[in-house]
Amino acid sequence: MDNWDEFRTAFQVARMGTVSGAAEVLGVHHATVIRHIDALEKRLGARLFQRHARGYTPTEAGRDLMSVAKATEEQFSQLVSRIKGQGETVSGELVVTTISGLSDHLTPVFRDFQKKFPDVTIRYLSDMRVFRLDYGEAHVAIRAGAAPQEPDNVVQPFLRLRSALYASRGYIAEHGMPRGPEDYAQHSFVGSDNADSRAPFYRWMRESVPRERITYRTTEQDAAINAVRSGVGIGFVPVREAAGDADLVEVLASRPDWDAPVWLVTHVDLHRTLKVQSFLNHLKAAAQNWTNL
Repeated sequence: MDNWDEFRTAFQVARMGTVSGAAEVLGVHHATVIRHIDALEKRLGARLFQRHARGYTPTEAGRDLMSVAKATEEQFSQLVSRIKGQGETVSGELVVTTISGLSDHLTPVFRDFQKKFPDVTIRYLSDMRVFRLDYGEAHVAIRAGAAPQEPDNVVQPFLRLRSALYASRGYIAEHGMPRGPEDYAQHSFVGSDNADSRAPFYRWMRESVPRERITYRTTEQDAAINAVRSGVGIGFVPVREAAGDADLVEVLASRPDWDAPVWLVTHVDLHRTLKVQSFLNHLKAAAQNWTNL
């Protein structure tokens, strides 16, 4: 099928019955039509047409080719219609990749979106790795931290996640509440194992807490939160999670410089599709009512 133009030319000659008619339909010179037919007959080793004064009449081999080419053209037409339809309807898979810890807010959003568009299948992917939008791994990415810099992505500010410093009631009962930075050397802290972590609250911890007192370090935020809840030490917990946990005690309230910006990221090729725009509008509207973030 690397010579599809020649097959398409032969199909139009068989359909129109003349070289000039095929040339007009294809928008090429009649010499191009003759060259395509001659090359195709040579490649196949068979005569596709009988030439005569009135035009070209398909041989048996030509009729076989016309039958297959006609079916192929119809399939391409159906494919084009389906592709156009996908751009005009909200259906099929919607793949959303997010940072961990937002499922309690996002699940109702997905539920209501599917009620509105029942032909949509949601794929909700939460993973440590960054999904490649340019490879089609997701339609929408919700990312935290520095603004994504990929040149083919559309990046929109979405919200800011607040974190505060907490300890479990068990830890406070055993070690007491630090009165300020002067007490940090007498306490244990839960932090990141990544010395270059760009999370603003972990930068503060590296600058404010003696390194040897960060006695529990992990690469996973969920693991750090579980360690704080278990009484391992003092650490950062998102305000949205701590709000529903009566066992957590606030050591330091959230500060604006600890906030983590969150971004909505889409690939430029899909950003304006009806499905992606419908979901983005739905998500932004729902997020206006979110609290404790």
